[in-house]
Amino acid sequence: MNEQIEEFRKNRKTAYLAEEYLRLENEEDSIRKMAEKDPSLISLADEEIKNIGSQKTGLLAQMKTIAATGEDEEKYPNEVVMEIRAGVGGEEAAIFAEDLAKMYKRFSDLKGWSFSLVAESRSALGGLKEGSFEIRGRDAYRELRFETGVHRVQRVPETEKSGRVHTSTASVAILPIRKKSKIEIKPADLEIEFSRSGGAGGQNVNKVETAVRLIHKPTGIDVRSTAERSQLKNKERALSILQSKLEILAEEEAAKKFAGERKEQIGTADRSEKIRTYNVLQDRVTDHRVKHSWYNIENILAGDGLVPVVEYVVKADGKPQADAEEGED
Repeated sequence: MNEQIEEFRKNRKTAYLAEEYLRLENEEDSIRKMAEKDPSLISLADEEIKNIGSQKTGLLAQMKTIAATGEDEEKYPNEVVMEIRAGVGGEEAAIFAEDLAKMYKRFSDLKGWSFSLVAESRSALGGLKEGSFEIRGRDAYRELRFETGVHRVQRVPETEKSGRVHTSTASVAILPIRKKSKIEIKPADLEIEFSRSGGAGGQNVNKVETAVRLIHKPTGIDVRSTAERSQLKNKERALSILQSKLEILAEEEAAKKFAGERKEQIGTADRSEKIRTYNVLQDRVTDHRVKHSWYNIENILAGDGLVPVVEYVVKADGKPQADAEEGED
């Protein structure tokens, strides 16, 4: 028990309660010693010790609840970085990536989450070649963790004169930002570049080298942060994203040892895995992992209709249901 209380003392959220628990223990010992010296106080001491025991039980329950909540927040943090990259399809893919960014922005608004730009790169026609967005809010990772993968759209682009249906893709990655990272990044392993942030943002953003690019030399992972007004804040944000990417990489390498088990899971959580198709002509969105479709694609891409889609996938834990319909290929 003392080891457990010591752990609670180290946790800033339970430290006060742990100190109170230890104070009650000391009081308990003092009452026992007093009763040993004066047998006439035994009855009164027993009653007092019983009362203290009840208080200790309550404090212990409180500390366990708080600690468990902390562990849950560490597993499912309330902060994520969403990366969206245009895939196959040229300009149409970049336009689709932009559509996805707007869809998730509206979804976040509905959830009461904050949705802010970290870095972006635009195509010639203004589509999104790649973008990173920070999302903060209760249960952000718990609800968005299954959005990782390849999203595919089938539609006639506005620039298509012959009316031919195009298939374009964009990849989404959800990176959980945890307060306690398991990964230690050595300064010697980092290559850091500073540059001026492009786009709107005022004189400070455009004239001062606030944009930060981190390259992790052992893995080649490249992270950028340009949205903050200070170089330090951009560096801190880029480091937290890099840590998340390295954690995911380590988890994927460990999971390769259990390839057979992974087939039973939601999938590889890899950008290369096709997870969802948005078929505009058929007014249908199909999630291939849960083998289920939803209609009114315009409402889904607007963000409002995405809510039941995400809720269904999370509730199903990404696995097909017994009565699930077959999705399109």
